[in-house]
Amino acid sequence: MTQNKPEKLRAIIVDDEALARRGLELRIQNFQQVEVLRSCASAKEAIDAIIELEPDIAFLDIQMPGMTGFDMIGEIQSDILPMIVFVTAYDAFALDAFKIHALDYLLKPVEEARLEEAITKAIKLKALHATAAEKQKLVNLVVSLTGKSPQAIGELLNDDSGNEHADRLAIKDGSSITFVPVREIDWVDAAGDYMCVHAKGATHIMRTTMKELEAKLDPAIFQRVHRSTIVNLERVEKVSSHINGEFHLTLSCGSSLKMSRSYKEKIKHFF
Repeated sequence: MTQNKPEKLRAIIVDDEALARRGLELRIQNFQQVEVLRSCASAKEAIDAIIELEPDIAFLDIQMPGMTGFDMIGEIQSDILPMIVFVTAYDAFALDAFKIHALDYLLKPVEEARLEEAITKAIKLKALHATAAEKQKLVNLVVSLTGKSPQAIGELLNDDSGNEHADRLAIKDGSSITFVPVREIDWVDAAGDYMCVHAKGATHIMRTTMKELEAKLDPAIFQRVHRSTIVNLERVEKVSSHINGEFHLTLSCGSSLKMSRSYKEKIKHFF
């Protein structure tokens, strides 16, 4: 029996300097396990590429005009955020990079050995994610046997008719508490054991689960559009459909979110 070859690591390169992009792409071409899908000259181009292509990994410069690499990461929903390897000429940002769980941090000019180390890490991490995805397929199979959609199952599990929906969220940060009015929330996405609440240009970190937070929000206003993303329907300004059956949502705050195919019946809320 022949074994299936492992899928290539799908990558994008993000750097405002054309020579830096080309140089890194040439180095990456030495690794047959990696396929460069696109080279991007700005954070805005990279956001569009990530939404369209959903790469496994992004080799990302930090200091770019208009929007830094750190700023760019804050604009991407966690469901489609690729593994991040920062590639920069400065080591002063290393601590901040690892605070946001970057996979690696490479200094320019990139050494072959360090690049190989980062790629090896990424391949191993992708394999772990693939194992988790197989487990999710089994869960989906069980759901399909019930004859109900995953959303219908979720609504039954989350049903708590005695709960009143919150007018504001109390978000603890150290010794202080910030009260965020629910109507000011643009969208929410999960980041591990935390929820990132995006409201009025700020991101508040809240330690709770998606299920617990969803129960506090009025479903007439807030709907899940991806496995780990909730959007305020009143903030949606544009819905773009794609050939593959997915939708992209443009919010009034400027963020672009992808709506998963499994949530496409939610589209009725926008018309």
